[in-house]
Amino acid sequence: MGLFSTNPVAALGRATLEGVAAIGRVGLFAARGLGAALSPPWYPRQIIAQFASVGFLSLPVVGLTAWFTGAALALNIYSGGDRFNAETVLPQIVALGITRELGPVLAALMLAGRVASAMASEIGAMRATEQVDAMVTLSTDPRRYLIAPRLIAATLSLPLLTLITDIIGVAGGMQVSNYLIDLSPSIYITNTMDFLTAWDVESGLIKSAVFGFIIGLMGCFHGDNAKGGARGVGRATTSAMVSAAVLILASDYLLTSVFALK
Repeated sequence: MGLFSTNPVAALGRATLEGVAAIGRVGLFAARGLGAALSPPWYPRQIIAQFASVGFLSLPVVGLTAWFTGAALALNIYSGGDRFNAETVLPQIVALGITRELGPVLAALMLAGRVASAMASEIGAMRATEQVDAMVTLSTDPRRYLIAPRLIAATLSLPLLTLITDIIGVAGGMQVSNYLIDLSPSIYITNTMDFLTAWDVESGLIKSAVFGFIIGLMGCFHGDNAKGGARGVGRATTSAMVSAAVLILASDYLLTSVFALK
């Protein structure tokens, strides 16, 4: 039986069932991890260590991404707005684009590449070397010791990183505006503060909390399900990063649709 003799309906059915089963596995893993994160006992040292790894050590890459994004956005708005003399609204558009969309999404994507893959490789290596099984033998719940601290740290760290991203991104746009249209920083900040509303910032922070949970979930899920030694850990690392990025973009659209109707 060759490839072309395969029943396409059966192949579609198998793919559908596998997809539904995968969604179910992720859903159960998320429910169990969330239950462990919201109920005692907790491991404060593990949570603090994950906060440092996820949040503090991500500041350089997130800060650079934010500044260059704000500067590039200001350049594009200036070159496009010049066609119909709309350069004066540059601060408002930069601030709105950064706080509502680009800040949360880009910070999340940077963390997906750095944090989700690191979580998957670390937990996957522990699974491959049977360290997770040793925890169970020692009456330590791996979900509370490994999964819950990472979910908590990712969910709470990303909103803080997003707030920093917003500030740095707006500052990047301000420097470009000062250079291109000779707009003083004081006027730029005044226009930005007068235009932005609290909901513009809050909606981005709500998004980032959801994105942070997705990053932690994908990193832990793929790491915990890694099989096949070093090659399996490598596949889990790649899968964690890709699946986190795709889910971030999909959930961004869904959340934006909900917030747009508010």
